[in-house]
Amino acid sequence: MSDLPRSFVTVGGGQAAVAAVRLLRRRGFDGPVTVLSDETRAPYQRPPLSKDFLRGETTTEEVTLLDEAWCAANDVDLRLGAPVESVAPGEARLADGSVVPGEAILIATGVRARRLPGVDGDRVIHLRTLDDAVRLRDLLPSAERIAVVGGGLIGSEVASSARESGIAVTVLEVAELPMLAQLGPRMARFYADLHREAGVDLRCGQKIDTADSTAAGVALHTADGTVEADLVVVAVGAVPNDLVARRSGLAVDPARGGIIVDSACRTAMPGVFAAGDIATRAVQDRYTRVEHVDNATTQGAAVAKALIGKPVGGADETPWFSSDQYGLDLQFVCRPHPGAELVVRGNVADRDFTAFYTTDGIVHAAFTVDRGGDIPAAKQLITLGLPVPAEALAADDTDLFDLLDTIGA
Repeated sequence: MSDLPRSFVTVGGGQAAVAAVRLLRRRGFDGPVTVLSDETRAPYQRPPLSKDFLRGETTTEEVTLLDEAWCAANDVDLRLGAPVESVAPGEARLADGSVVPGEAILIATGVRARRLPGVDGDRVIHLRTLDDAVRLRDLLPSAERIAVVGGGLIGSEVASSARESGIAVTVLEVAELPMLAQLGPRMARFYADLHREAGVDLRCGQKIDTADSTAAGVALHTADGTVEADLVVVAVGAVPNDLVARRSGLAVDPARGGIIVDSACRTAMPGVFAAGDIATRAVQDRYTRVEHVDNATTQGAAVAKALIGKPVGGADETPWFSSDQYGLDLQFVCRPHPGAELVVRGNVADRDFTAFYTTDGIVHAAFTVDRGGDIPAAKQLITLGLPVPAEALAADDTDLFDLLDTIGA
């Protein structure tokens, strides 16, 4: 098939880029492959940075995804500290003016940490990169108390890791409950209780007005008072790194950023793809962008399949992600619809349950605590989109896969 590309360049070295590169080489793609990364470290996993890496249980080598030895053995040209200015059909132009040819180009520039204006300094960390995590890990042993701004996944994982080390933690969350949009009111209250029972001083409805450096660290000022800490970690979301796309004339979501792609991660520019945290797709009447490693891996693999002429299925509409906090395995599938009804399988008080979110009996999201085995069935129930009897869903002795067969029939 002569119309297939004979060379491949990734702009960025994150999870999506690595998934594409590895699959291409496994499937026998023998053309030139170049990875361009503006970071000076070899491509690495991000999920461990706020968890086991931060706790010192995982090394830099263990989070590395593409090391020099693998690249040499698989003929991959890994260029670090090589920021890209723009792309065009058949080439990527670097900030130094040089051009890297590639018949297919994948933009996988991901996202950057959202910053809070005026909250900065030597004792403030906006956690996103491996360098950020190394700095935080090195500073934690000298901290007696830290403040975490943001009660989402990253902030929560940092809080959990710090509490495990015996550090006093205050979490400042702007919403009335942490993870409210992702979990809904009842499960968000469970999530808040999880923090508080672990000794976290969780304060909700808190907006940072100003921040000052002090002799001891940082003072954060809110409408309700001042929080003083030796160290501040800011985890208030992320912003798409779509500047390369904008310079290149690619279409981006005008409201929230991110490169607009189709179900196979193709942009409107011939031969140019986008995948991972940076990619946004039109779903029904809105754009959607998923910032999780599972989605990045899936999309990177889809790009690789397209490049070698293999069928590319539609995008997975049941995004999954997981978190490790306070010794518990938390897993999520999709987001609950407003006003969803909860069907709980297991025991919330024992922290051993699956919460199914339903509307008119149809499952559209799920949240598990130490019940990861329910996730594959939950994803299938969501995809099936048919009403499920609540009593069967809630019963612990119901085999969820048997239930799927019954409903499907």
